[in-house]
Amino acid sequence: MSQSNFSRPGAIDLSSLSATPPGAAPQQGGQAGGSYVLDVTETSFQTDVIDRSLQAPVVVEFWSGRSPGSLQLDRVLSALTAEYAGKFLLARVDVDTNPGLAQAVGVQAVPMVIGVLRGQAVPLFQGTVDEPEARQYLDQLLTVAVANGITGRAEPVGAAPDPEEAEAAADARYGGAEQAVAAGDLDGAVAAYTELLSQDPNDTVAKKGLAGVELLRRTQDLPGDIRERAAANPDDVGLQIQAADLDLLGEHVEDAFSRLIRTVQQTAGDDRDAARKHLLELFDVVGADDPRVIKARQRLMAALF
Repeated sequence: MSQSNFSRPGAIDLSSLSATPPGAAPQQGGQAGGSYVLDVTETSFQTDVIDRSLQAPVVVEFWSGRSPGSLQLDRVLSALTAEYAGKFLLARVDVDTNPGLAQAVGVQAVPMVIGVLRGQAVPLFQGTVDEPEARQYLDQLLTVAVANGITGRAEPVGAAPDPEEAEAAADARYGGAEQAVAAGDLDGAVAAYTELLSQDPNDTVAKKGLAGVELLRRTQDLPGDIRERAAANPDDVGLQIQAADLDLLGEHVEDAFSRLIRTVQQTAGDDRDAARKHLLELFDVVGADDPRVIKARQRLMAALF
């Protein structure tokens, strides 16, 4: 990250966002997540981001309640705002309710985070990061701010809301499916998650929930000697798939992945494709952001090509 010039290749042009739309009154951001955190809309972007960035760095977080990675990253960034105590302001943009703003900035996936200094912005990172990584990005941004003469502090914008209420609101739409799982009604849970995905095929929470429930349905009547039978019949793809399901159900995630990757390596044609497709289903159960899934995807690609 350059410490002297934000106008460089890769910078995001915010000029189209630098004026409030005609006929729309500027709105102050909401009080979400902490005293240096606010929610930003298309109509408040000028006031809450561009104008505030003249005094102190603004970190803009593009997120979605449908993205578990977004919720995880928001907890990290919101906690750091209190620690940095005004050295930067966190502006949250919900891409589901502000699609025009997300499109104007060029958001292709969430979470995505940019920094804004004096109305100019550059990408910071995309995807989830842990607290140490987040600190590195923030410290780099603050170094650039000082180099460009921006040494002010952000003004507090409000108190933190009740985190339990926020979490309950985010999870409310999945209540029916979760209640069905708790009651042992796996068919009802599948129907509920399927309905959510029909409304939004990109709902990663519902996708993961559906994959998990289908795993429970597949394994509830399996005999207990599947692993032994799979070990005795390494060429039987059906047994390897069933054993991988039991591995995953027993939280032996890497064993399940390795079993099916090994099956992909040792088979061809329809058998190979069946093992590959089932492995992708197990990836959905664990979640795309999980490091074990990321590593296994790389191993699968190596096995295929």
